[in-house]
Amino acid sequence: MINKGAIVLGALIGAAAGVLLAPEKGSVTRDKLKKEGKIIKDQVTSDFSEVKEDLSKAAASGKEKFKQDLEDFASKSSYKTEQAITFLEKQLAILKDKNKTLQKTS
Repeated sequence: MINKGAIVLGALIGAAAGVLLAPEKGSVTRDKLKKEGKIIKDQVTSDFSEVKEDLSKAAASGKEKFKQDLEDFASKSSYKTEQAITFLEKQLAILKDKNKTLQKTS
């Protein structure tokens, strides 16, 4: 993929070479430079907009991925918590049974 900066640099070098080697009158050359400058400006603006849009998409994608990962983590944590609670309830039941054997009946 060609770097957009290289294209802009190439266009600027081409424009400079055109000025130095131009066989036309100065007014004609200036008009050409204005047109080329506008084309380059429009291209840079367009490239900047594309990069901005790509960054926005990447940020949104990253945000969505993070959100999904967080939801997955919360779900997995919830299952692990449920398992821990079940284990603790079983241990508590065992302790209650042992405690009953130690209690005196009146």
